[in-house]
Amino acid sequence: MSASLAAPGTDLDAAFAALGDPVRRALVNRLARSDATVGELAEPFDLTQQAISHHIGVLRRCGLVEQRREGTRRPCRLKIDQLSVLSTWIEDQRRAWDDRLNALEQHLTDGRAR
Repeated sequence: MSASLAAPGTDLDAAFAALGDPVRRALVNRLARSDATVGELAEPFDLTQQAISHHIGVLRRCGLVEQRREGTRRPCRLKIDQLSVLSTWIEDQRRAWDDRLNALEQHLTDGRAR
């Protein structure tokens, strides 16, 4: 399956690239617990809110995070459905490799039996 055909609005390449950064993975972990504003997300980091906003922007562009307006607040929310697309792709790859390795094991076992 092509990255662009994984699911509407999902770019696997961009999502995996975004998750390649440890700060963005930490932000995803934090947002998995609850929604948070950029200021709340910046608290545990030695980074400016502007730097955290940049990381959130990367996560938004690849579809993993969304931001909404609540008066003057702009909380960020993790898009679990998009993480599920990534998880499904990873599981499909794991299953394919398991099948290949099982076939190789069977081939080697059959070869020894001769």
